[in-house]
Amino acid sequence: MKFIVSTSTLLHHLQTVAGVVVSKPVIPILETFLFDIKGGELIVSATDLETSMTTSIKVEADEDVTIAVPSKLCMDILRTLPDQPITFSIDASSNSIEIHSGTGRYKLAGQPGADFPKIPEVESEKSFSIKAEVLLHAISNTVFATGNDELRLNLTGIFVELKDADISFVATDANRLVRYRRTDVKPGVEHNFILPKKAANLLKSSLPDTEAEVKIDFNNANAFFGFNNTTLVCRFIDERYPDYNAVIPKDNPNTLNISRSEFFNAVKRIAIVANKTTHQIRLRIAGSELTISAEDFDMSNEGLEKLPCDYTGEDIEIGFNSRFLMDMLNGMSTENIKFELSTPNRAGVILPQQNEPGEDVLMLVMPMMLNNY
Repeated sequence: MKFIVSTSTLLHHLQTVAGVVVSKPVIPILETFLFDIKGGELIVSATDLETSMTTSIKVEADEDVTIAVPSKLCMDILRTLPDQPITFSIDASSNSIEIHSGTGRYKLAGQPGADFPKIPEVESEKSFSIKAEVLLHAISNTVFATGNDELRLNLTGIFVELKDADISFVATDANRLVRYRRTDVKPGVEHNFILPKKAANLLKSSLPDTEAEVKIDFNNANAFFGFNNTTLVCRFIDERYPDYNAVIPKDNPNTLNISRSEFFNAVKRIAIVANKTTHQIRLRIAGSELTISAEDFDMSNEGLEKLPCDYTGEDIEIGFNSRFLMDMLNGMSTENIKFELSTPNRAGVILPQQNEPGEDVLMLVMPMMLNNY
Protein backbone atom coordinates (compact mmCIF):
# COMPACT_ATOMS: atom_id res chain seq x y z
CA MET A 1 0.00 0.00 0.00
CA LYS A 2 1.25 3.51 -0.83
CA PHE A 3 0.30 7.07 -0.01
CA ILE A 4 1.79 10.42 -1.01
CA VAL A 5 2.01 13.50 1.22
CA SER A 6 4.01 16.72 1.50
CA THR A 7 6.88 16.62 4.03
CA SER A 8 6.02 20.01 5.57
CA THR A 9 2.31 19.19 5.89
CA LEU A 10 2.93 15.82 7.50
CA LEU A 11 5.61 17.20 9.84
CA HIS A 12 3.29 20.00 10.98
CA HIS A 13 0.58 17.50 11.89
CA LEU A 14 3.01 15.14 13.60
CA GLN A 15 4.39 18.03 15.68
CA THR A 16 0.83 18.83 16.78
CA VAL A 17 0.38 15.42 18.44
CA ALA A 18 4.04 14.65 19.30
CA GLY A 19 3.77 16.22 22.76
CA VAL A 20 1.59 13.31 23.86
CA VAL A 21 4.30 10.72 23.18
CA VAL A 22 6.31 9.66 26.23
CA SER A 23 9.92 8.49 26.04
CA LYS A 24 10.75 5.02 27.41
CA PRO A 25 7.13 4.06 28.19
CA VAL A 26 6.18 0.81 29.90
CA ILE A 27 4.41 -0.27 26.70
CA PRO A 28 6.78 0.24 23.71
CA ILE A 29 3.97 0.95 21.24
CA LEU A 30 3.26 4.21 23.11
CA GLU A 31 6.43 5.57 21.45
CA THR A 32 4.71 5.38 18.06
CA PHE A 33 2.20 7.30 15.98
CA LEU A 34 -0.78 5.39 14.68
CA PHE A 35 -1.21 5.97 10.93
CA ASP A 36 -4.77 5.07 9.92
CA ILE A 37 -5.47 5.64 6.22
CA LYS A 38 -9.16 5.58 5.25
CA GLY A 39 -10.64 6.84 2.00
CA GLY A 40 -7.78 9.19 1.11
CA GLU A 41 -7.46 10.58 4.61
CA LEU A 42 -4.55 9.96 6.99
CA ILE A 43 -5.55 10.04 10.64
CA VAL A 44 -2.53 10.36 12.95
CA SER A 45 -2.96 9.43 16.62
CA ALA A 46 -0.74 9.50 19.71
CA THR A 47 -1.53 8.49 23.28
CA ASP A 48 0.00 7.94 26.71
CA LEU A 49 -3.21 6.19 27.91
CA GLU A 50 -4.24 9.28 29.91
CA THR A 51 -4.15 11.84 27.09
CA SER A 52 -4.69 11.22 23.37
CA MET A 53 -4.56 13.43 20.29
CA THR A 54 -5.60 12.83 16.71
CA THR A 55 -5.23 14.95 13.60
CA SER A 56 -6.16 14.28 9.97
CA ILE A 57 -4.63 15.09 6.57
CA LYS A 58 -5.81 14.53 3.01
CA VAL A 59 -3.38 12.24 1.16
CA GLU A 60 -3.15 10.38 -2.14
CA ALA A 61 -3.68 6.73 -1.16
CA ASP A 62 -4.43 3.60 -3.17
CA GLU A 63 -6.00 1.60 -0.32
CA ASP A 64 -6.77 1.64 3.42
CA VAL A 65 -4.25 0.47 6.00
CA THR A 66 -3.37 0.88 9.70
CA ILE A 67 0.17 0.78 11.12
CA ALA A 68 2.10 2.10 14.12
CA VAL A 69 5.10 4.22 13.02
CA PRO A 70 8.14 4.99 15.23
CA SER A 71 7.56 8.63 16.17
CA LYS A 72 11.09 9.94 16.76
CA LEU A 73 12.66 8.31 13.69
CA CYS A 74 9.86 9.46 11.40
CA MET A 75 10.01 13.06 12.62
CA ASP A 76 13.83 13.19 12.51
CA ILE A 77 13.75 12.10 8.86
CA LEU A 78 11.04 14.59 7.90
CA ARG A 79 12.88 17.46 9.61
CA THR A 80 15.96 16.93 7.45
CA LEU A 81 14.11 16.68 4.15
CA PRO A 82 13.26 19.75 2.05
CA ASP A 83 9.59 20.45 1.35
CA GLN A 84 8.59 17.94 -1.30
CA PRO A 85 6.06 15.16 -1.97
CA ILE A 86 7.19 11.90 -0.39
CA THR A 87 5.81 8.39 -0.76
CA PHE A 88 5.15 6.00 2.13
CA SER A 89 5.11 2.32 1.11
CA ILE A 90 3.61 0.12 3.81
CA ASP A 91 3.75 -3.67 3.95
CA ALA A 92 1.06 -4.62 6.44
CA SER A 93 2.17 -8.28 6.53
CA SER A 94 5.69 -7.47 7.81
CA ASN A 95 4.85 -4.04 9.36
CA SER A 96 7.66 -2.43 7.39
CA ILE A 97 7.57 1.19 6.20
CA GLU A 98 9.58 2.70 3.37
CA ILE A 99 9.80 6.45 2.86
CA HIS A 100 10.78 7.49 -0.68
CA SER A 101 11.96 11.07 -1.22
CA GLY A 102 13.25 12.62 -4.43
CA THR A 103 16.78 11.44 -3.73
CA GLY A 104 16.60 8.74 -1.08
CA ARG A 105 14.89 5.81 0.57
CA TYR A 106 14.45 5.12 4.28
CA LYS A 107 13.17 1.88 5.78
CA LEU A 108 11.58 1.76 9.24
CA ALA A 109 10.23 -1.08 11.36
CA GLY A 110 6.63 -0.46 12.37
CA GLN A 111 4.24 -2.32 14.65
CA PRO A 112 0.75 -3.72 14.00
CA GLY A 113 -1.86 -0.99 14.09
CA ALA A 114 -4.23 -3.38 15.86
CA ASP A 115 -1.90 -3.34 18.90
CA PHE A 116 -2.18 0.44 19.32
CA PRO A 117 -4.37 1.41 22.31
CA LYS A 118 -7.90 2.35 21.37
CA ILE A 119 -8.50 6.11 21.43
CA PRO A 120 -11.61 6.96 23.52
CA GLU A 121 -14.55 8.05 21.40
CA VAL A 122 -16.82 10.95 22.23
CA GLU A 123 -19.43 9.71 24.66
CA SER A 124 -20.36 13.04 26.11
CA GLU A 125 -23.08 13.83 28.56
CA LYS A 126 -22.67 17.59 28.15
CA SER A 127 -21.03 19.99 25.71
CA PHE A 128 -20.43 23.65 24.93
CA SER A 129 -18.34 25.77 22.55
CA ILE A 130 -15.70 28.39 23.22
CA LYS A 131 -13.55 30.51 20.91
CA ALA A 132 -10.04 29.13 20.45
CA GLU A 133 -8.39 32.44 21.39
CA VAL A 134 -10.43 32.65 24.62
CA LEU A 135 -9.47 29.11 25.66
CA LEU A 136 -5.84 29.77 24.70
CA HIS A 137 -5.67 32.95 26.81
CA ALA A 138 -7.39 31.20 29.73
CA ILE A 139 -4.85 28.36 29.74
CA SER A 140 -1.87 30.70 29.21
CA ASN A 141 -3.00 32.84 32.17
CA THR A 142 -3.32 29.90 34.57
CA VAL A 143 -1.20 26.85 33.69
CA PHE A 144 2.03 28.41 35.03
CA ALA A 145 0.52 28.50 38.54
CA THR A 146 -0.29 24.78 38.70
CA GLY A 147 1.66 22.65 41.18
CA ASN A 148 4.16 19.84 40.57
CA ASP A 149 3.77 17.90 43.82
CA GLU A 150 2.37 14.45 43.01
CA LEU A 151 1.36 14.11 46.67
CA ARG A 152 -1.11 16.96 46.06
CA LEU A 153 -2.45 15.68 42.76
CA ASN A 154 -5.50 17.97 42.85
CA LEU A 155 -3.21 21.02 42.53
CA THR A 156 -1.35 19.71 39.45
CA GLY A 157 -4.09 20.72 37.02
CA ILE A 158 -6.40 23.61 36.10
CA PHE A 159 -9.76 23.66 37.85
CA VAL A 160 -12.45 24.46 35.28
CA GLU A 161 -15.68 25.71 36.83
CA LEU A 162 -18.66 25.88 34.50
CA LYS A 163 -21.72 27.89 35.34
CA ASP A 164 -24.76 28.79 33.33
CA ALA A 165 -23.51 32.30 32.46
CA ASP A 166 -19.71 32.19 32.92
CA ILE A 167 -16.64 29.96 33.04
CA SER A 168 -13.69 30.13 35.47
CA PHE A 169 -10.20 28.65 35.18
CA VAL A 170 -8.29 28.36 38.47
CA ALA A 171 -4.74 27.22 39.21
CA THR A 172 -2.72 27.16 42.42
CA ASP A 173 0.36 25.50 43.88
CA ALA A 174 -0.49 26.70 47.42
CA ASN A 175 2.01 29.60 47.10
CA ARG A 176 0.15 31.49 44.39
CA LEU A 177 -3.29 31.37 42.83
CA VAL A 178 -4.77 32.58 39.55
CA ARG A 179 -8.47 32.85 38.76
CA TYR A 180 -9.33 33.67 35.16
CA ARG A 181 -13.04 34.15 34.55
CA ARG A 182 -14.90 34.79 31.28
CA THR A 183 -18.35 36.32 31.53
CA ASP A 184 -18.77 36.33 27.74
CA VAL A 185 -18.77 32.50 27.59
CA LYS A 186 -22.10 30.95 28.54
CA PRO A 187 -21.63 27.16 28.93
CA GLY A 188 -25.27 26.71 29.91
CA VAL A 189 -24.30 23.86 32.28
CA GLU A 190 -23.28 23.63 35.94
CA HIS A 191 -20.22 21.40 36.25
CA ASN A 192 -16.53 21.40 37.19
CA PHE A 193 -13.46 19.27 36.53
CA ILE A 194 -9.66 19.33 36.90
CA LEU A 195 -7.84 19.51 33.56
CA PRO A 196 -4.37 17.85 33.82
CA LYS A 197 -1.34 20.08 33.21
CA LYS A 198 -0.09 17.96 30.29
CA ALA A 199 -3.39 18.29 28.43
CA ALA A 200 -3.47 22.04 29.17
CA ASN A 201 0.05 22.52 27.77
CA LEU A 202 -0.83 20.49 24.67
CA LEU A 203 -3.83 22.74 24.08
CA LYS A 204 -1.67 25.81 24.67
CA SER A 205 0.79 24.73 21.98
CA SER A 206 -1.78 23.61 19.41
CA LEU A 207 -4.77 25.97 19.72
CA PRO A 208 -4.97 28.69 17.04
CA ASP A 209 -5.14 32.27 18.32
CA THR A 210 -8.27 32.93 16.29
CA GLU A 211 -12.02 33.11 16.73
CA ALA A 212 -12.37 29.50 15.51
CA GLU A 213 -14.76 27.51 17.66
CA VAL A 214 -13.54 24.76 19.97
CA LYS A 215 -16.20 22.20 20.83
CA ILE A 216 -15.79 20.71 24.29
CA ASP A 217 -17.68 17.50 25.08
CA PHE A 218 -17.31 15.95 28.51
CA ASN A 219 -18.61 13.34 30.90
CA ASN A 220 -17.57 12.44 34.44
CA ALA A 221 -14.22 10.97 33.37
CA ASN A 222 -13.02 12.59 30.14
CA ALA A 223 -13.07 15.76 28.08
CA PHE A 224 -12.97 15.91 24.27
CA PHE A 225 -11.64 19.09 22.65
CA GLY A 226 -12.31 19.42 18.92
CA PHE A 227 -10.83 22.19 16.74
CA ASN A 228 -9.74 22.43 13.10
CA ASN A 229 -8.85 18.84 12.17
CA THR A 230 -7.56 18.01 15.65
CA THR A 231 -9.09 16.24 18.64
CA LEU A 232 -7.61 16.04 22.14
CA VAL A 233 -9.02 13.59 24.67
CA CYS A 234 -7.91 13.66 28.29
CA ARG A 235 -8.85 11.94 31.50
CA PHE A 236 -9.69 14.27 34.38
CA ILE A 237 -7.74 14.31 37.64
CA ASP A 238 -10.11 12.41 39.92
CA GLU A 239 -9.55 14.52 43.04
CA ARG A 240 -11.44 17.18 44.98
CA TYR A 241 -10.26 20.74 44.33
CA PRO A 242 -9.89 23.00 47.40
CA ASP A 243 -12.29 25.88 48.03
CA TYR A 244 -10.19 28.54 46.32
CA ASN A 245 -12.60 31.36 47.22
CA ALA A 246 -11.82 30.83 50.90
CA VAL A 247 -8.17 31.85 50.48
CA ILE A 248 -8.81 35.07 48.56
CA PRO A 249 -8.60 37.92 51.12
CA LYS A 250 -11.64 40.16 50.95
CA ASP A 251 -10.43 43.12 53.02
CA ASN A 252 -7.27 44.73 51.62
CA PRO A 253 -7.03 48.35 52.81
CA ASN A 254 -3.63 49.06 51.18
CA THR A 255 -3.73 49.63 47.43
CA LEU A 256 -0.74 50.13 45.13
CA ASN A 257 -1.33 51.31 41.55
CA ILE A 258 1.69 51.05 39.27
CA SER A 259 2.84 50.45 35.68
CA ARG A 260 3.02 46.71 35.12
CA SER A 261 6.04 46.85 32.80
CA GLU A 262 8.05 49.17 35.09
CA PHE A 263 7.29 47.01 38.11
CA PHE A 264 8.12 43.79 36.22
CA ASN A 265 11.43 45.10 34.89
CA ALA A 266 12.50 46.39 38.32
CA VAL A 267 11.65 43.05 39.97
CA LYS A 268 13.53 41.23 37.20
CA ARG A 269 16.67 43.31 37.81
CA ILE A 270 16.56 43.05 41.59
CA ALA A 271 15.96 39.28 41.36
CA ILE A 272 19.44 38.90 39.85
CA VAL A 273 21.05 39.60 43.24
CA ALA A 274 18.44 37.77 45.33
CA ASN A 275 19.25 34.56 47.16
CA LYS A 276 19.33 31.74 44.61
CA THR A 277 17.43 29.39 46.91
CA THR A 278 14.63 31.59 48.24
CA HIS A 279 14.46 34.17 45.38
CA GLN A 280 13.19 36.56 48.04
CA ILE A 281 12.75 40.26 47.36
CA ARG A 282 11.24 42.86 49.68
CA LEU A 283 8.80 45.63 48.85
CA ARG A 284 8.67 48.69 51.05
CA ILE A 285 5.90 51.15 50.26
CA ALA A 286 5.83 54.53 51.94
CA GLY A 287 3.89 57.50 50.63
CA SER A 288 4.25 57.61 46.85
CA GLU A 289 7.49 55.61 46.70
CA LEU A 290 7.99 51.86 46.20
CA THR A 291 11.39 50.47 47.19
CA ILE A 292 12.30 47.04 45.81
CA SER A 293 15.35 45.38 47.33
CA ALA A 294 17.07 42.03 47.74
CA GLU A 295 20.17 40.69 49.40
CA ASP A 296 22.15 37.47 49.29
CA PHE A 297 24.23 37.41 52.46
CA ASP A 298 26.04 34.21 51.41
CA MET A 299 27.44 35.89 48.30
CA SER A 300 27.52 39.47 49.68
CA ASN A 301 25.22 40.67 46.89
CA GLU A 302 22.44 43.21 47.23
CA GLY A 303 20.36 45.55 45.10
CA LEU A 304 17.79 48.31 45.53
CA GLU A 305 15.52 50.28 43.20
CA LYS A 306 12.96 53.00 43.87
CA LEU A 307 9.87 53.59 41.77
CA PRO A 308 7.19 56.28 41.99
CA CYS A 309 3.74 54.86 42.62
CA ASP A 310 0.18 55.72 43.52
CA TYR A 311 -0.41 54.23 46.97
CA THR A 312 -3.24 54.41 49.45
CA GLY A 313 -2.85 52.95 52.93
CA GLU A 314 -0.41 52.44 55.80
CA ASP A 315 3.33 52.11 55.15
CA ILE A 316 4.18 48.45 54.67
CA GLU A 317 7.20 46.19 54.16
CA ILE A 318 6.53 42.72 52.74
CA GLY A 319 8.53 39.92 51.13
CA PHE A 320 7.71 37.86 48.02
CA ASN A 321 9.25 35.18 45.84
CA SER A 322 10.51 37.13 42.82
CA ARG A 323 9.86 34.25 40.41
CA PHE A 324 6.21 34.03 41.42
CA LEU A 325 5.78 37.78 41.03
CA MET A 326 7.43 37.80 37.58
CA ASP A 327 5.32 34.87 36.35
CA MET A 328 2.16 36.72 37.31
CA LEU A 329 3.17 40.11 35.97
CA ASN A 330 4.40 38.53 32.74
CA GLY A 331 1.09 36.75 32.29
CA MET A 332 -0.95 39.96 32.41
CA SER A 333 -1.50 42.07 29.31
CA THR A 334 -2.82 45.21 31.01
CA GLU A 335 -0.68 48.36 31.08
CA ASN A 336 -1.32 49.18 34.73
CA ILE A 337 -1.98 46.93 37.70
CA LYS A 338 -3.50 47.24 41.16
CA PHE A 339 -1.70 45.45 44.00
CA GLU A 340 -3.93 45.01 47.06
CA LEU A 341 -2.25 44.32 50.43
CA SER A 342 -3.33 44.06 54.04
CA THR A 343 -0.55 42.92 56.39
CA PRO A 344 2.97 41.49 55.80
CA ASN A 345 1.78 37.96 56.61
CA ARG A 346 -1.29 37.89 54.37
CA ALA A 347 -1.52 37.23 50.65
CA GLY A 348 -1.24 40.05 48.13
CA VAL A 349 -3.82 40.31 45.34
CA ILE A 350 -2.81 41.52 41.87
CA LEU A 351 -5.55 42.83 39.59
CA PRO A 352 -5.52 44.62 36.24
CA GLN A 353 -6.60 48.24 36.64
CA GLN A 354 -8.96 47.62 33.76
CA ASN A 355 -10.11 44.20 32.58
CA GLU A 356 -10.57 43.39 28.91
CA PRO A 357 -14.25 43.06 27.86
CA GLY A 358 -15.69 39.81 29.21
CA GLU A 359 -12.54 39.09 31.20
CA ASP A 360 -12.07 38.97 34.99
CA VAL A 361 -8.50 38.25 36.17
CA LEU A 362 -7.36 37.84 39.77
CA MET A 363 -3.89 36.72 40.88
CA LEU A 364 -2.84 36.02 44.45
CA VAL A 365 0.66 35.48 45.85
CA MET A 366 1.61 34.40 49.37
CA PRO A 367 4.22 36.51 51.21
CA MET A 368 7.58 35.33 52.55
CA MET A 369 8.80 35.96 56.08
CA LEU A 370 11.39 38.74 56.10
CA ASN A 371 14.64 38.61 58.03
CA ASN A 372 15.00 42.20 59.14
CA TYR A 373 18.49 43.63 59.24
